[in-house]
Amino acid sequence: MASNYLDLLQKSAYERQSIVCFGLDPDLQMMPSSLMQPREERIAYFFSQIIDAALEAQPSISAIKPNYAYFAQYGFDGLRALKTIIERYKGKIPIILDAKRGDIGKSSEAYAKEAFDFWNADAVTLSPYMGYDSLLPFIERCKQGKGAYVLARTSNPGAADFQSLLSENNRPIFLEVTNRLARWHVDGLGAVVGATAPDELESVLWAFYDSGKRVPLLIPGVGSQGASAGETARIIKSIWKESLPLHRINSSSAIAYAFKKSENEDFVSAALEEIKRMNMEIGKI
Repeated sequence: MASNYLDLLQKSAYERQSIVCFGLDPDLQMMPSSLMQPREERIAYFFSQIIDAALEAQPSISAIKPNYAYFAQYGFDGLRALKTIIERYKGKIPIILDAKRGDIGKSSEAYAKEAFDFWNADAVTLSPYMGYDSLLPFIERCKQGKGAYVLARTSNPGAADFQSLLSENNRPIFLEVTNRLARWHVDGLGAVVGATAPDELESVLWAFYDSGKRVPLLIPGVGSQGASAGETARIIKSIWKESLPLHRINSSSAIAYAFKKSENEDFVSAALEEIKRMNMEIGKI
């Protein structure tokens, strides 16, 4: 059994021969019209069919990342589906709850309890805007074997509005966050860096490499946002190849709704083809 989150990531990457993370973003309008179950069952069925098939394949996926907002938009139907999915795959594959939490200390402690005690996630995404005390409850959970990914340089177009502004040290804010994470380092404390900004990804990787700290990256932006899994993997390998099994390159709708590009509603086969394509781009782990 993995003793901490880094062990869990590495073990899963080698077992699955993959660093692909499958992001779960439920959108009922995108799901096949042939699925007629009530909303809760439909969401759980759709994703479990893909994940079950993917875990039978080699190479496979080596994490799942349910996006809390996509489930919560369907109220308790969506949240119960989220609970069902987490319970189904807990212990089989790392589960990253994409909730982007971040609040004052007491509230963050409550959010940490929600993420890890109620949802039973292995890791959660966090916003650093409110500072160290807002991250501390999650850092303490990392010491107990959990994971936490702090937003450093995100994949959306508006990321540059604040994250690329220069600090008083003449460094962009995202690198200030990166350097603080290296300073606050505990095993399991990671960073979110979008694949849509390859130069910034390089900067973050170099910063962590120079610090000597093993910091897992969650790298969104591949697929519908246009970034390349192959180019992302090339950057990682060129800077710190040994760290590759700790990182996860995420794709969400490009996997889940790959069937939309084909002529039939075999969503499972289409998803598996997209996962296979990503793994081939990334190459050997």
